[in-house]
Amino acid sequence: MNRQKKIKQLLKAHAKKASAKLAPVNKSKYISKADRLKLAAEPDQDAPCI
Repeated sequence: MNRQKKIKQLLKAHAKKASAKLAPVNKSKYISKADRLKLAAEPDQDAPCI
C-alpha cells in the first residue's frame, strides 16, 4: 500500500467517524440488568395495599 493511499484511507476513516458522531442516535441508552430490575420493582413498592 503506497503512502498516498494510506493517508487517503486515514482521512476517510476520520471523516466517517466525525459524521457518525453528528448523526442522530437511534438507539436508546443502555440500562444494565440490575437497573432494569430496580426500575421494575419501584412501582410495586409504591402501590397501596388495599
